[in-house]
Amino acid sequence: MIHLDLKNEPAWLDLGHGVRLHLHPLTTAMMVASRNDPAVTALDENATDEASALVFAKALARNAVLDWEGVGGADGATIPVSPEGIDALLDVWPLFEAFQTKYVAKGLVLDAEKNASAPLPNGSSAGATGIAKPVQKLARTARKS
Repeated sequence: MIHLDLKNEPAWLDLGHGVRLHLHPLTTAMMVASRNDPAVTALDENATDEASALVFAKALARNAVLDWEGVGGADGATIPVSPEGIDALLDVWPLFEAFQTKYVAKGLVLDAEKNASAPLPNGSSAGATGIAKPVQKLARTARKS
């Protein structure tokens, strides 16, 4: 069953380290807009998964962040939300990881929910048991019959 949040209102997300982001809900429109962000479309086809994830997360955050708390400049004074500030915030590893797991991953949960069984530990047939007999053994069995 799919659980719909019909409120669809911005909410605060705690990233830890005293940082909170006020974010638009993660919707299809938000994902599409982020995929079409110039930084994402400019990615080289040979970009690593890690580089692509960082560029996409920054594009998504630039689209989603409405406000923040606990973010200051070099002098410690609170700074307003800006695209450059969002990019700098996500360059801080623990905050990037928290954003990925607490916000971005929620958009991917539906994919996991549609699976009725747990994923296999490694590959599509890792949990299966073999029922085939080696060809040589089958040939010997057939000759005996």
